[in-house]
Amino acid sequence: MKVRNLVLSASLACVALSGALVSTAAMAQAKEQFFPSLVYRTGAYAPNGVPFANGYADYLKLTNARGGINGVKVSFEECETGYATDRGVECYERLKGKNGGATVFQPLSTGITFALTEKAPIDKIPLITAGYGRSESADGGVFKWNFPLAGTYWVAADVIIQHLGKKEGGLDKLKGKKIALVYHDSPFGKEPIPLLQERAAMHGFQLSLLPVTHPGVEQKATWLQIRRDRPDYVINWGWGVMNSTLLKEAQATGYPREKIYGVWWAGAEPDVKDVGMGAKGYNAITMQHGTEKGSAVAKEILAKLHEKGQGTGPKDEVGEVLYMRGLISAMFAVEGVRQAQEKYGKGKIVTGEQARWGFENLNLTQAKLDALGFKGVLRPISTSCQDHMGAAWARIHTWNGSKWEFSSDWYQGDEQIIKPMVKAAADKYATEKKLTRRAPSDCQS
Repeated sequence: MKVRNLVLSASLACVALSGALVSTAAMAQAKEQFFPSLVYRTGAYAPNGVPFANGYADYLKLTNARGGINGVKVSFEECETGYATDRGVECYERLKGKNGGATVFQPLSTGITFALTEKAPIDKIPLITAGYGRSESADGGVFKWNFPLAGTYWVAADVIIQHLGKKEGGLDKLKGKKIALVYHDSPFGKEPIPLLQERAAMHGFQLSLLPVTHPGVEQKATWLQIRRDRPDYVINWGWGVMNSTLLKEAQATGYPREKIYGVWWAGAEPDVKDVGMGAKGYNAITMQHGTEKGSAVAKEILAKLHEKGQGTGPKDEVGEVLYMRGLISAMFAVEGVRQAQEKYGKGKIVTGEQARWGFENLNLTQAKLDALGFKGVLRPISTSCQDHMGAAWARIHTWNGSKWEFSSDWYQGDEQIIKPMVKAAADKYATEKKLTRRAPSDCQS
């Protein structure tokens, strides 16, 4: 397994622990707050994984440049998963006890998320799956250690259908329409299916499910079927090379790119840059942010890191979609720790269990976000014992042939549809795993 050490301070002198659970005493001996980083800089998904990892690293570096978390410096270490679930679990086991103990893990893979969901409660290490992972993990009453902050795949799928309904003049106008879901044949790709099936039953549109085998370079049969059926819209639930392949096949088939809507993992620069004008008109959902090169936080990273030769990766990607996603994910991790310090002591290193409390009581107001450099990038996010998602805002952006531009107003996922689905799925999970919903006493601050 290829492990890249990107420890931010040469003064890190704590001994790596190899146990499953890190004690509070061991954490107190650590000199820095440790954030393990699961990445994939190699393999079929590297073009998308690399900018995310770079943004994640740069925000942690920026945190130190800003003076740490109330004075506590941070460190991190990368572990290469190659987007493989087994390697992701190996990375988790390798890093969970190092450097005083892991603060939080961000799997960056729905498959790895499924696997680590079983381990997190035992090891008392929270998981952040910002905009991905298990959609039902928004239910903190069952998933105490999972935090799909800022949105889930069900929110994304719901907003896409809302947007298509608006384009048609109302959701009732979707009756009789054909919508094809072209999806990565993996836990990630299958996530939106229950929500889309629910919406199809409500509005009377015909949903066809078209799986694409990993890594997604072979789609000839899929597009022959699309050419035959001529769906009114295509939803692309792809990742990595699957996305650019899909757009090239759509171009070859003559399917209008403006009728294709991608999940937010199918709406970044690597997905379209090789297709260029051939992808013009292609749309994708964004869970709040898009390309944010003009944001205050991007400018600060260029000034404090890249201009001093301390940035991660090329400075040209700073502010691009996936770079921003990694950066924002790191910000969530840092701000959860900051919130935990409000309870457990400012300027102190917190354990994974204490950090979990911080993520559950996160209150990122607009004023806080603006102060951190995210004005115009993010809307408020506030979690609770029952709500581990904290926000359900989304927009659509469209590729104009050379760059991404926002092309819709803000939408929110429909809670009347999503909440009952989340509770039902969470209850089913609890029954299967013989879990009991958290008691009110477990939710007290």
